[in-house]
Amino acid sequence: MADLYETLGVARDATGDEIKRAYRKLARELHPDINPDPQVQERFKEVTAAYDVLSDPQKRQQYDMGGNPFSGGGGFNGGFGFSDIMDAFFGGGASQRGPRTRMRAGQDALIRVEVDLAEACFGCSRELSVETAVVCEKCSGSGSTNGAKPKICDICKGRGEVQHVTRSIIGQVMTSRPCNSCQGYGTVITNPCPECSGEGRVRSKKTIPVEIPAGVETGNRIQLSGAGEVGPGGGPAGDLYIEIIERPHEFLIRDGNDLHMSIEIPMTSAALGASVKIETLDGEKELDIKAGIISGQTVILKDLGITKLRGHGRGDLIIHVEVITPNKLNKEQEELLHKLAKSRGEELDQVLIHKKTDKSQKGFFSRMRDAFNA
Repeated sequence: MADLYETLGVARDATGDEIKRAYRKLARELHPDINPDPQVQERFKEVTAAYDVLSDPQKRQQYDMGGNPFSGGGGFNGGFGFSDIMDAFFGGGASQRGPRTRMRAGQDALIRVEVDLAEACFGCSRELSVETAVVCEKCSGSGSTNGAKPKICDICKGRGEVQHVTRSIIGQVMTSRPCNSCQGYGTVITNPCPECSGEGRVRSKKTIPVEIPAGVETGNRIQLSGAGEVGPGGGPAGDLYIEIIERPHEFLIRDGNDLHMSIEIPMTSAALGASVKIETLDGEKELDIKAGIISGQTVILKDLGITKLRGHGRGDLIIHVEVITPNKLNKEQEELLHKLAKSRGEELDQVLIHKKTDKSQKGFFSRMRDAFNA
């Protein structure tokens, strides 16, 4: 067997740091991933075996006294230092692992809130009762009784991971995986808080005030930072999102910032004109119907629509007028209508077909096109 000190190229009285530096240098040159030559791979195994012995004080002493530090024969039983290979190639690695904090950020939460059309238009205030995760008051989020600090895990010694040795073509390879004893944290809560069972948070109901701005509509979301669930270990809370659901109105239809309303008026009001009262989001308003209005025409009331969410002012309230023609008349009413027709020079079988070039009927043909294209 070759001299292990000569294999690493160090003196017999070399310090542990000198042995590690020598191994790192050789590992960079001889690692199979860098140099796949079979002879180089064999040399790499010899270097790794030598380092495995000389880096361990007990094995090194046994070797210096003439003993055989390799047990089980055929190769190097102790496995090479995985952390030192990581150091050799990345300037650090597995040896840098240590206890991880148990504090993690909480999740965001979503609540849907229904509002009526008036609340969507003018805004409103709500107090929401929600069940969420809050910091455990008994342990202040530490998860330990009386605020005691977690104990370093006896299995992984605070690394949060355990190493396992497997055989490969280059010898024994050490791999790492999370420690089952501490779930990868590196510490163990030996005396968990009885209130939260070591979680650092508990479920609780709380009331959250919410200001819903004017102009919202279905699908809009309001973000409340830090009002979501508290994270494990008393970690920072997530955000709470309020999603708006707008309930349909009894007779008003929303179209962006405008509102639409349909009304019916009698034929006499359409012919003579009238002043009627209608209900709006702003209360009762007076609407002037001009004489001669026909079905399908609209009357616009400015600034009686929805408040603009991003901007100033409001939309309009658009009134769609439908003229009702009476279909049941008594004898007296029929006679009056006949007299009216005669006085206006109208014949009952009279028909007038409007031409497309008739500018006065532009609105009519536009409505016809809209009807067919709908």
